[in-house]
Amino acid sequence: MNRHELSTEHADLRAAVETFARTEVAPVIGDFYERGAFPYDIIAKMGQMGLFGLPFPEEHGGMGGDYFALCLALEELARVDSSVAITLEAGVSLGAMPIHRFGTEEQKKTYLPKLTSGEALGAFGLTEPDGGSDAGATKTTARLENGEWVINGTKSFITNSGTDITALVTVTAVTGKRGDGRPEISSILVPKGTPGFSVGQKYSKVGWNASDTNELVFEDCRVPEANLVGERGRGYAQFLRILDEGRIAIAALSVGLAQGCVDESVRYAHERQAFGHSIGAYQAIQFKIAEMESRTYSARLAYYDAASRMLAGEPFKKEAAIAKLIASNAAMDNARDATQVFGGYGFMNDYPVGRFYRDAKILEIGEGTSEVQKMLIARELGLPA
Repeated sequence: MNRHELSTEHADLRAAVETFARTEVAPVIGDFYERGAFPYDIIAKMGQMGLFGLPFPEEHGGMGGDYFALCLALEELARVDSSVAITLEAGVSLGAMPIHRFGTEEQKKTYLPKLTSGEALGAFGLTEPDGGSDAGATKTTARLENGEWVINGTKSFITNSGTDITALVTVTAVTGKRGDGRPEISSILVPKGTPGFSVGQKYSKVGWNASDTNELVFEDCRVPEANLVGERGRGYAQFLRILDEGRIAIAALSVGLAQGCVDESVRYAHERQAFGHSIGAYQAIQFKIAEMESRTYSARLAYYDAASRMLAGEPFKKEAAIAKLIASNAAMDNARDATQVFGGYGFMNDYPVGRFYRDAKILEIGEGTSEVQKMLIARELGLPA
């Protein structure tokens, strides 16, 4: 992949998802959003398009594509709505990817076909009520007892964890102590319906209202020892690898929201009349939209570069952090400016920019806060830890 150009396959995919987002998602998603309802029909259509299988091999039901293809799809979906985009992002990079990257062949055969087809969703239980950005401070525990993991603990803010089509959650848990006294953290797969595993009440959120987010509770939840994902004690390291990739995906989603703000502002600037002219004729509006487009363009190049390095097998941790930082900032800044362009109408939920404004802030928090990204960048530059 050229770092600044799309292949024919990627361009065709981007165009197909753009059309789907404009014709299938845009006309109806506002209603789902205001009701806080999960858009099952839209998700099913995305599954039929193969979007949930984009970066996975055909032998496990995937499309045989790459991670950049997923990013392009996320960008186009987020130009219209972030709830749908985050459902795809979490379903792929957090739900299915840990199994693909670290699971046994039996786990892959059992779970990936339904996850990659979109028939089922997976979730990743990492964040805890008292943990936040300190993911290493895991309090959830899992002990081996008679060939079973007995899990106890609580996870918070978990996407795709409580839908009717959720099939499993992979949780991080303390499974012992290392030689240096630090906790040994492992990843364990817990199927939906397992006794002792319950889904808490759905959160009341500022944004992403058409996506699913819940608290998860484990009370003496027992699963087979074979449900360990990857090596025992490597759960935290595995999670870091998943997050590095996921930051590129969130950057792409952020670019989509930022571009959606530009799209809506350009359209409105032509339509809205003030003082005898369309507001787009005024330099103040022109400059604001020009800045919005410049932020979006720069952020897109950043995630393209990070994705290309990842696909080439090159180090990409710093570039992923930079892309996520730049793109989430662009999304937040553009959402604020688009609301200003729309004036009072920008504060109304009747217009997409109202959703964009509500959805943008979480992009500076999820998958690592902006402060965490700066910390990672500083470490990659060799500054003292």
